[in-house]
Amino acid sequence: MQLSASSSGRPSFRLSQDLRTGPANFLSGLRDDDSLLRQVFFSILRHHHPNLAAKVDVIYALSQAWCTSQSDSDFELMVKYVSDLKPEERILVASSFSHMLNLHNLTEEVNSSQIGRAVRLGEMDSPTRDTNHSLLKLTTVNGFTPQQVYDTLCSQTVELVLTAHPTQALRASLLKKYAIVRRELDTLHSKRMSEYEKIETLEAIRAAVQAAWRTDEIRRSKPTPQDEMRSGLSYFSTVIFDVVPVFHRRVDTALEKLGLPRLPLDRALFKFGSWMGGDRDGNPNVTAETTRDVVVLARLEAVNVYFRQVEGLMFDLSIWRCSPEMKELAERLAAAESRDAARVAEERKRRNYVDFWAPIPPTEPFRVVLAHMRDRLYNTRQVLHQCLIHPNMSVRGALEEAGAYVDIEDMARPLKLMYDSLMSTGDESVANARLLDLLRQIRTFGLCMMALDIRQESTRHTEVMDAITSYLGLGSYASWDEPKRLAFLLGELQGKRPLMPPGMDMSPDVKEVVRTFRMLSELPGDSLGAYIISMAKTASDVLAVVLLQRETGVRPALRVVPLFETLDDLHNAPGTMTTLLGNDWYRGHINGVQECMIGYSDSGKDAGRLAAAWALYETQEKLVEVAAGHGVRLVLFHGRGGTVGRGGGPTHMAIRSQPSGTINGHLRVTVQGEIIEQQFGEKEVCFRTLDLYTSAVLEAALDPPPAPAQEWRDLMGLLAKESCDMYRSVVYRTPEFYDYFMQSTAASELGRLNIGSRPSSRKSGGIETLRAIPWIFAWTQQRLHLPVWLGIGEALEAAIEKGYGPVLQDMYANWPFFTSTLDLVEMVLAKADSRLSAFYERTLVDSSLAPLGQRLRELLQKTQANILIVVRKSVLLEGNTPSQMSTPNLDEKIRLRSPYVAPLNVLQALSLQGLRKFRDGGDVEYNPSDPEIIDLLSRDPHKKGEGAQHPFVSAMDDCLMITIKGIAAGMQNTG
Repeated sequence: MQLSASSSGRPSFRLSQDLRTGPANFLSGLRDDDSLLRQVFFSILRHHHPNLAAKVDVIYALSQAWCTSQSDSDFELMVKYVSDLKPEERILVASSFSHMLNLHNLTEEVNSSQIGRAVRLGEMDSPTRDTNHSLLKLTTVNGFTPQQVYDTLCSQTVELVLTAHPTQALRASLLKKYAIVRRELDTLHSKRMSEYEKIETLEAIRAAVQAAWRTDEIRRSKPTPQDEMRSGLSYFSTVIFDVVPVFHRRVDTALEKLGLPRLPLDRALFKFGSWMGGDRDGNPNVTAETTRDVVVLARLEAVNVYFRQVEGLMFDLSIWRCSPEMKELAERLAAAESRDAARVAEERKRRNYVDFWAPIPPTEPFRVVLAHMRDRLYNTRQVLHQCLIHPNMSVRGALEEAGAYVDIEDMARPLKLMYDSLMSTGDESVANARLLDLLRQIRTFGLCMMALDIRQESTRHTEVMDAITSYLGLGSYASWDEPKRLAFLLGELQGKRPLMPPGMDMSPDVKEVVRTFRMLSELPGDSLGAYIISMAKTASDVLAVVLLQRETGVRPALRVVPLFETLDDLHNAPGTMTTLLGNDWYRGHINGVQECMIGYSDSGKDAGRLAAAWALYETQEKLVEVAAGHGVRLVLFHGRGGTVGRGGGPTHMAIRSQPSGTINGHLRVTVQGEIIEQQFGEKEVCFRTLDLYTSAVLEAALDPPPAPAQEWRDLMGLLAKESCDMYRSVVYRTPEFYDYFMQSTAASELGRLNIGSRPSSRKSGGIETLRAIPWIFAWTQQRLHLPVWLGIGEALEAAIEKGYGPVLQDMYANWPFFTSTLDLVEMVLAKADSRLSAFYERTLVDSSLAPLGQRLRELLQKTQANILIVVRKSVLLEGNTPSQMSTPNLDEKIRLRSPYVAPLNVLQALSLQGLRKFRDGGDVEYNPSDPEIIDLLSRDPHKKGEGAQHPFVSAMDDCLMITIKGIAAGMQNTG
């Protein structure tokens, strides 16, 4: 595609190629799309900033030259050119490359959608497994009968828990504009269009790109937990809610090919949960009131979407013929409305109903019932609005008192009756249209849309118990050993006396924990999921929460889930659960099901990726064994982050590489930060996400991976120990490491990025107190990616020197766990760049720390070399491996992104340098003259008025924030 200017000055588009790509030409299509959007962006940049556009063009050319040649001279040319930019030019250059990276990412998403479409059309093989292929494989290759596969599929559930961890760097305003670009670009590929339609589509792309360019990409204030929940809910109203029934329909079609019936109407393949507004671990912004607000917001969203669905059904179901049961229900509801005719008429008048809201004649029984449901949904919405206005109102009590919807079964029963009626009268096509979709939606989303988990740190509950025992004169609970705590808690749980006296003196922290429990007792039970105890270490940590729920009237009680995070906690988890499940009272309390959460983030930060991965693997096996020994079914909740350093990776392979017997048809997993957008930002992508989870969990149940050979396990244990020792020796036992980390990265600036409501550290201190997210984020920005690979190279080298090379290669070829672990590390190593990391060092780090930086880069090279030996490749990402099949041609994608990312890295290092020199007392004269730049720097309320920042600081600050977002887009990982 080429751009030119018409005589009127209005940009015009001339198509130089057919933008539709064939199944064998997806890489070419990716490059063409990248070129198209870059040209669109440059036309906008030239329109607004012609001189700047020329400089951006030069920088892009210099960056391309360096990325191709890898020569030091080309790199220095780029650095010199960027260094000569004025501060205001740096802002706009950084913004330009950030936008171009985001636009490039859209081309990759469209490319993935095109591949998915081609797979479904049978034009190419699937790069990963999908549900249809899994059904065929299990019946034709593995030998299961269709009925066995059907029964397993009908009994499985995947619960995706959306979290608001601060890893989504892009503002919602930009995400919405980019969504328009993605949609229109996809239309160019997938729809036959006239020349006029193509031009109109390209102009729509240009309008969205221009709007994005003119939008402030920096959040000027931190989002509240309520903001985070609204952002999460937007994915449901725009994508997820509509995709779920379509996905179920396609599974039904795949089952039909095997001669099997539809999925049962009362089964949901997916459930959704949330931590947004419930995760109070180290986040002082999440209070009892916050939790109440987000529950009400989620229920409002559910009521609103159901209201629209019921209105739609009222148009569809004008049918008069029905079953006797349906007729009886309609007559009963019509009679009740007739008895209250005066009240109903007054209510309709007050609400200013149009004719459509007039009473429905009894000759249209479906509409009579649906009208009743619509009115009740309206009433429910009104009550929820009042709950938002009046914070002291009990949400559960207000809904029950008003006769609003509280139990989803009140909606499900009449809808199921309608479905059965239509089927009995031969109107199957009508039954299996929009009505079937709504039945599937209410089973998936309920009245809460996504159930809210509550998360709190274990010591906060200890503080509450200590306050109670101290007040009652029983001693200090905090000072008791574990046996004494257990004896006390079990005694209270089996007794009947109330424990918490009214009027008890409480510190502010204790009071907030108690207020949260009491708030939970006033919320609808179906809006709440699990109570997660972070940093759980002992059985008493779990029992304390069970007791506090009973004391504060939480009914029904939330299931209590210990979260094992650090390496020591993972190793001790089987013993903890043995103590807990060995108690008869507790086993009776949990009704045979126990959920445990395992944390990928903190374990990786604590011990390094390889040691953490192995500890997680072994811990899962042992926990399942412990639970089975006590006749309890264990549900594992995987606390995975987006990045490899926090347990992230391709969905299908991540599930298939879990130990045999640890999923068993029920998977619960977090979807964090930017991964929400990557998995649910667009309908085609959302469909693919649901497909991957469904097929992987189905195969994990029926075709689990074989148990690893004992030789492999023994060697893996040695690798884990060696890598952990090396990792900790550098991170925790090298005195100068912390200073190097803080000087060479933007870690100290990440807290000002305003991408989440939670602080970046639990408390002041060193590496130990830093959260896993900013720890990973900072190294990702600096391009060393140290937390992912540190220690692995030395462990592999030691094993190879001892003659284990062939064994390692056998493990990689035949053990899914080891394959996926090394493939993910290999992918991150391909994104690492030691030359850019060295540039950060020479620009920002004291010369006395340079030897440490050199050592780290040598360790990186050693890791790359040893990984290549094990995976038997000459270069990283050479060819496709099983766990990289979901991202074909990843090396080409990284090459396409590199020329956009490198200038941002240079700008980031220079901005950090300028800011630190200024704050150390450097004298800087800077008076921007460009009116637009002056306006740009005044958008932040903290940068004007009394105590305003120096213009140079404002300029470098904005440039730094933009580069952080841009590099995150380039790495496609933040935290």
